[in-house]
Amino acid sequence: MILSVASGKGGTGKTTVSVNLAATAPMPVRLLDCDVEEPNAHLFIQTEEVRRSPKKVFIPKVDAEKCTLCGQCEAICRFSALVTIGQKLLTFPEMCHACLGCLRICPEGAILHGERLLGEVIQAKWGRHELIWGELRVGEAMSPPLIEAVQGAAVADRPLILDAPPGTSCPMIAAVRDSDFILLVTEPTPFGLNDLRLAVDTARHLSIPCGIVLNRAEPGNTLIQEYARKESIPLLMEIPYRRSYAEAYSRGERLTDKDPELKKAFEQLWRDLEKKLHSLSERRLP
Repeated sequence: MILSVASGKGGTGKTTVSVNLAATAPMPVRLLDCDVEEPNAHLFIQTEEVRRSPKKVFIPKVDAEKCTLCGQCEAICRFSALVTIGQKLLTFPEMCHACLGCLRICPEGAILHGERLLGEVIQAKWGRHELIWGELRVGEAMSPPLIEAVQGAAVADRPLILDAPPGTSCPMIAAVRDSDFILLVTEPTPFGLNDLRLAVDTARHLSIPCGIVLNRAEPGNTLIQEYARKESIPLLMEIPYRRSYAEAYSRGERLTDKDPELKKAFEQLWRDLEKKLHSLSERRLP
């Protein structure tokens, strides 16, 4: 099972849901924090045996003696990472998307294999569970390769819970595209509803089933409930808006350790997800 926890906007409680869902799992799981620009799942977890691995990506290096300025590498690069100015071929490593097109197309072998540091992949034990996250190098603009490295570090011998980056752009899609199910965390505000719509459209475009977790639910506010009913999307859980939850979060405490009723709600969420995934797998059978 690959379960992604996503949201159309930041600050809805995506990491809260991811960490507490993993903490109440009835079996060992791997939690992958794919929000590599600002990972924070580890702040709520007591980890041990932490291992760090650098992640590097390809960048082109030019052998000026071999280069004939034919322009083929410049023509194939959609991101202008190679540009000919006068009698010199310049490279812009920050623009490179590591597709290796320039390396393969150069007829003179003038493009060499260079590397630059993208960030780090960190793996740690967490009781019977495992936590994997990425830390993007400061100033780095391209996060999808590091997200893929975080996913590649996870062995698929147990359920995976992916804490996806916020929004609906390339980083979020890179994180969720191989998921079996997406939990969309939202809040009962006009901004929350607007970005939930974008996230639902993204999930549907990727043909991945989704459900909604409503955070900071308030009595009498049915904004998200009405949308879920209209779009036939299951509303799987509601987390009430309480000051005590915000205080526990600010101290780096898991909500399920402080509220037994909320722990039961997350355990029920696990059971509901297992039923839905079992039902989906049966539909796929010939």
